[in-house]
Amino acid sequence: MKIRKKTPKPAPAKPPLYVIGYRGMPPSLEELKVWYDLHYGGPLTWLEPAAEGRVSASHGPWRAHVLTNLPNSDAAQWQQVLSWDHQELGAVSLSTATPSTIADTVLVTARLARGLTLLTQGTAFDVACHDYLNPSDWNDRPLDVFIAADHITVQHNETDDHSCEWFYTLGLTKFGLDELEVIQPRGLPDRDTIALLQCAADGVLRKGHNQKVGCAMDLHALAQTIRFIKHRTAAPTGRMVAFRQITTDRA
Repeated sequence: MKIRKKTPKPAPAKPPLYVIGYRGMPPSLEELKVWYDLHYGGPLTWLEPAAEGRVSASHGPWRAHVLTNLPNSDAAQWQQVLSWDHQELGAVSLSTATPSTIADTVLVTARLARGLTLLTQGTAFDVACHDYLNPSDWNDRPLDVFIAADHITVQHNETDDHSCEWFYTLGLTKFGLDELEVIQPRGLPDRDTIALLQCAADGVLRKGHNQKVGCAMDLHALAQTIRFIKHRTAAPTGRMVAFRQITTDRA
């Protein structure tokens, strides 16, 4: 479970996957390509420039969109959201993907954001997770390794009436999926609930689609079965997000 360093304001509409803040001149696309090919084998290929300086990056069949220097109007919006002192901002966005390629597409996008963060010694903001990533916070994984916990976090708050504790994921929306939540009485151990949500998120991600309310899913790693009991929307980060509530027999 990651502790949020700040509480950002709601992000602008249609946000990218990552916003990267840094000082000085933004890195060139060639610098980013050299770094990427060195760390991940490449070849990273830049496709034709898109609108407003955005370019598409291709690694094999997967693509992402990169903008190393946000326009002033967009940068001003993000400065208000993030409340940090980085003067230059870049952004990395998802490209169109199918359910079978979305995990690799998210992974390529995250690697590009990591590259921009390390090359500039800046800070990346994971928009879906509302998480800040400094250069030392990124996990350096081999090219063929995908770990859901690198892209999905578990957060913890009280319910609006303060009667229960609310545990929920952030990050499944990157993959076009609803977030998961557990609502439980106060005072129960946090660790078990966090592990349950992490394992459930991994299971839903592997299935590649939202589970219907009323259905069950076996979590073999925990030797438990969860049930999806409710579907609703909430805005823990200022933007409405769909949630599916889960429970177990022990709950």
